[in-house]
Amino acid sequence: MVLVSPGIAYAVVAAFVWGTYIFGLKRYFARYPGTVLTVVVNAAAILWYLPLAASRVRTVGLSPFSAFGASEAGVVVGTVLATAAALLLFLRALSVGEVSYVTPINKIVPVFVLPIEVLFLHQRLTPLQVAGVVVATLAVYVANYRTGSLLDPLRKAATARPAQLALLSAACYGVSDVGKRLALQELGLQPELWVPTLLVGVLVVVLPLALREWVPVREDLPKFVAAGGGVALGEHVTSLAFQQVAASIASPIINTQAIVAVVLGGIVLRERAFATRLVAAALAVCGVGLIAL
Repeated sequence: MVLVSPGIAYAVVAAFVWGTYIFGLKRYFARYPGTVLTVVVNAAAILWYLPLAASRVRTVGLSPFSAFGASEAGVVVGTVLATAAALLLFLRALSVGEVSYVTPINKIVPVFVLPIEVLFLHQRLTPLQVAGVVVATLAVYVANYRTGSLLDPLRKAATARPAQLALLSAACYGVSDVGKRLALQELGLQPELWVPTLLVGVLVVVLPLALREWVPVREDLPKFVAAGGGVALGEHVTSLAFQQVAASIASPIINTQAIVAVVLGGIVLRERAFATRLVAAALAVCGVGLIAL
């Protein structure tokens, strides 16, 4: 019997939570600006999460930020900014593209995580991990393929707005994932402190942009509250995963959320080219799986 480490198990749970959340964004919140959506959902997520954080602080006590120097503060602030940028870019990609097209491209995050860890954290690439990068990149090609010249998908990925936004978002998520690993492992922050810090930080960064394009949300407030619960759960299990395993292991597993989002998008929303995009998502999963070996 093969025992799965807790960190990997948490990453698998996070993949299902985030995949369902991505589908929900496209299904129920497409008419809201990404900035407004982020602020309201994060506010709801903070309210969901605060009882757990407060209970943990009273019971165990958590390391305060007051002991941090400039470099530690830089990791926290940089991770918050990267997360906010990645989220806004992804929401924008979803608003102009189909979820089953955007998601496989956006979820090649490990392709960016590994080089960052190699350059700055001395992570070593194995031949299988190199192969994983190639396979995951191939997923972008397949997601863009229709008919005609073999070069057409490459041109589309380079020029299509949804693909460009999804790729840029993936790069920002790569920085964010490595930052989460540093915060939770090297800096020793507990998830119960890190999650509200991240949620509040992203809310503060995005709020000035949201105020410029604010729209009423009262009509769908129960949906926002439910989405906030999903985000609180997703961030918690994601933090538990990054706390226990390297970013190059947790990130590939968490980003298999692409399969969940693509399947739901194809079946429920009846998006076009479902079979092709399912192959793309499967390739992305295979690629990131090799990266995790």
